Amino acid sequence: MSIDRRPLAIFLMGPTASGKTALACQLSECFPVDLVSVDSALVYRGLDIGSAKPDAATLARYRHELVDIRDPSEPYSAADFQADARVAMRSITQRGRVPLLVGGTGLYFRALQRGLSDLPEADPSVRARLTEEAGHVGWPALHRRLAGFDSIAASRIGVNDAQRIQRALEVIELTGRPMSEQQRAGRSEGFPWRVLKLALLPEDRTQLHERIARRFDAIVAGGLLDEVRSLRARGDLHADLPAIRAVGYRQAWEHLDGVTDRATFRDKGVFATRQLAKRQITWLRGELDARALDPDRADLDRRAISALELFLDGPT
Repeated sequence: MSIDRRPLAIFLMGPTASGKTALACQLSECFPVDLVSVDSALVYRGLDIGSAKPDAATLARYRHELVDIRDPSEPYSAADFQADARVAMRSITQRGRVPLLVGGTGLYFRALQRGLSDLPEADPSVRARLTEEAGHVGWPALHRRLAGFDSIAASRIGVNDAQRIQRALEVIELTGRPMSEQQRAGRSEGFPWRVLKLALLPEDRTQLHERIARRFDAIVAGGLLDEVRSLRARGDLHADLPAIRAVGYRQAWEHLDGVTDRATFRDKGVFATRQLAKRQITWLRGELDARALDPDRADLDRRAISALELFLDGPT
């Protein structure tokens, strides 16, 4: 049997509000690991409160690569993350350390490890037509259409996930082939790190939902609306940018537009965060090579440390 001599890496994955950052920081106290953020909101400067970004003191003590690397006016894609993460991981490995990637953006983890397919660029005319059609028949109807062409993609996409339904139908229309087929064909072979995957998966979602509600209330109390007012005051940002579509920011922007009252804003923000967590958990359950850890168990820290000890052959 050949020995796998690839350098080591750790993926610490989990839904929002599952305690990933705190656990990653604790693990960095015990092992020779350096942290890399895997979060589509934390890449943006100025999105601090609503993204629950670690505070300055935490980031000073526990450096996270790929935090605050983009202006909110600039899109940041899974391909961007794949390139940036590999650079960060190589640098960490060359220093004799182990990269620990921590976050909840499943698309980024998947792009990093499995690669990206060569999908076509967005076509504004196709997107406009699909959006107009959805306005008449609804996104669930377009989701049913997608299921007829690409059942695999449809099974991974929520019936009201307008952005992903639109993209999947757009790809089919532009290429004549299901997006899932093209994604499989485009996966890269031979990820250059040997990976331990840890997934924080709550066995009972009740506590997760309670944490989500408490955290959203704390975020609002901590100044989310003032933060979004500052972003709006720049004048160059709008609601369709990826940064502003992030959970919490989208609802706050809508509220400041006068679309919702304060109570509705709060309810929609909590609901959207719970839906995000649900999608993240669904994705994580498909990561069959991940070791599941219940974040609500008292022995979480001990079990995570034990897993790293076995993988890294002992703490420092």
